[in-house]
Amino acid sequence: MGMPTSVGPAPAVLSVDDFALRRGRRYATLLIDAVTHRRIDVLPDRKAATLAAWLGEHAGVEVVCRDGSAAYAEAVRDGAPHAVQVSDRWHLWHNLAKAVEKTVIAHSRCWHTGPSRQARTLDDRTQARHAAVHALLDQGVSLIDCARRLGWALNTVKRYARAATAEDLRRPPKYRQTLVDPYRDHLRRRRAEEPNVAATRLLAEIRERGYAGSANLLVRYLNQGRAEAERIPPSPRRLVSWLMTRPDRLPTHHSSHLDDLIAACPQLTTLAERVREFAAILTARRGQDLDAWMTTVEADDLPALHAFVHGLRMDLPAVVAGLTLPYSNGPMEGANTKVKFLKRQMYGRAGFALLRQRILLA
Repeated sequence: MGMPTSVGPAPAVLSVDDFALRRGRRYATLLIDAVTHRRIDVLPDRKAATLAAWLGEHAGVEVVCRDGSAAYAEAVRDGAPHAVQVSDRWHLWHNLAKAVEKTVIAHSRCWHTGPSRQARTLDDRTQARHAAVHALLDQGVSLIDCARRLGWALNTVKRYARAATAEDLRRPPKYRQTLVDPYRDHLRRRRAEEPNVAATRLLAEIRERGYAGSANLLVRYLNQGRAEAERIPPSPRRLVSWLMTRPDRLPTHHSSHLDDLIAACPQLTTLAERVREFAAILTARRGQDLDAWMTTVEADDLPALHAFVHGLRMDLPAVVAGLTLPYSNGPMEGANTKVKFLKRQMYGRAGFALLRQRILLA
């Protein structure tokens, strides 16, 4: 505490974010230079009046990077009205993902239904475990007591307790690409025409077409059911991750599965197009194209995206700046990670004054 700290002059590009002093109860505000990543100051709360007062005392701030916090937006308008507010691009993408998930869940009847498939051993175990956990919960047993009675880890019990149905816990198996993949369509067609066709005959047929793998690889591929026409529908969250992933980074088998799923629902087809259009605006920083994109979305039958667009319009100047200027709140995330490290070192032994001192001296 005796070491001198210098708050220093206010930077031209300021990054603002909050962090928890006591999660859910007390928060503080961290200010850093968005260009040099230098710690500028730490404020004892996240109220608009506190940040506005600080900005009023420190002239020279031209750009303020922030998340979607209405309190910080109000503080910048009051304390530095001339400064340009920049909304963080990661938060914009994250909010879009929430809207996409709501749309995917709302149209689950379109894409989640499919041909019947044989239940696997893992599915049977998932069903039994889910029933066991919810049977105890219905009796008023606590989660910790459930874990003790069943002999499972508490996190495992929580995972089954959070799921409304056992189907929500089922996940498609993760397979790597193999040498058999290019011949999957041929294998499916042949097994549909002749269900009892021998694996040796299939091996000879695909070797004539260029297959260079072993017989054991083909047999394992068939036993895993990867040549069957039916595919297990993904969970809503996994489907959202496919929609939010760049097409060139999505594995071929996931990409083809995604195309089949969204083709069954016109709303999901439109949703995929809008997500890719917004991604292009975000990555190329074409903020001038945002208004046309929002107008197009408002004409679509996608209520969750309408709410997302409404949020963008509420903070439109900052959103356009975030999709145009090169600044972001990214450096703040690294600073917050270091703050968490400092908090763990002094947990329960010091207060805000010492934490502020260590942050500024770090």
